[in-house]
Amino acid sequence: DMGAQAIVLCIAYPLFLSSFLRLACPMASSGASLQTYNNELVKSIEDLRGKREELNRQILKEEEDKAKVQKDLAALTDRLQKVNDSLVRKTQARTEYDKTIQETEAAYTKILESSQTLLQVLKRESQNLTKKNSGSE
Repeated sequence: DMGAQAIVLCIAYPLFLSSFLRLACPMASSGASLQTYNNELVKSIEDLRGKREELNRQILKEEEDKAKVQKDLAALTDRLQKVNDSLVRKTQARTEYDKTIQETEAAYTKILESSQTLLQVLKRESQNLTKKNSGSE
């Protein structure tokens, strides 16, 4: 449990620090110096914990952002697939329209050409009939 570890650390640490500093720094054996070192060390640890907590908050926020982006990406990927499928169907339909229009225009052109030919034949026959009728009078 983190709470129990923190309590043990708070009790045992000053004793350890005091013994360590007496051995490592004989000149710093005065109580005031030990208390100053202890206070600075505790403050440094608190600062580190504060920075860690801030970093942890940023990590959690970015993990939330990442999850949202992944969800949005999945939705956009699905939408893109649907749009692509629709485009394929519509492009095929447009090609069929183009083919039908082309065939219809070709047939219409033939009808126009046949109509012109028929009109020319009709005019010629009409003139021939008119000549025959004029000549017989």
